[in-house]
Amino acid sequence: VEGFWVCYCHLARPSTLPSPTDLHLFKEGIRPLWEDSANCNGGKWIIRFKKVVSGRFWEDLVLALVGDQLDYGDNVCGAVLSIRFNEDILSVWNRNASDHQAVMALRDSIKRHLKLPHSYVMEYKPHDASLRDNSSYRNTWLRG
Repeated sequence: VEGFWVCYCHLARPSTLPSPTDLHLFKEGIRPLWEDSANCNGGKWIIRFKKVVSGRFWEDLVLALVGDQLDYGDNVCGAVLSIRFNEDILSVWNRNASDHQAVMALRDSIKRHLKLPHSYVMEYKPHDASLRDNSSYRNTWLRG
């Protein structure tokens, strides 16, 4: 954690990054690609944020991941913050989309650690569906 924090302190904050930009934080050996062997059977929880708050939620999530604080953390592959023109999109990637209990427990753990207000909707999308429709964020399957 200490070594990570030394590097993290020098990174640009999301609010200063141009649109479009993607920030990836993945476990060692896992590439942020749907096709990576760790990701190919998984999916991701997606949360859309107004630009003014996304940086705080991203940092809280990063600290939870680095500190291994999320339930079913061994099922988590990584996280992405997608800086877009009108909104920012945070996604947490997991290994196994068919393990419904783990997927829902991860959702609950994310909500708890981010202290996510009830007004925020979380959507889930398996990576194989993303491959089929060639889209990360359209046509999500599950809401929670």
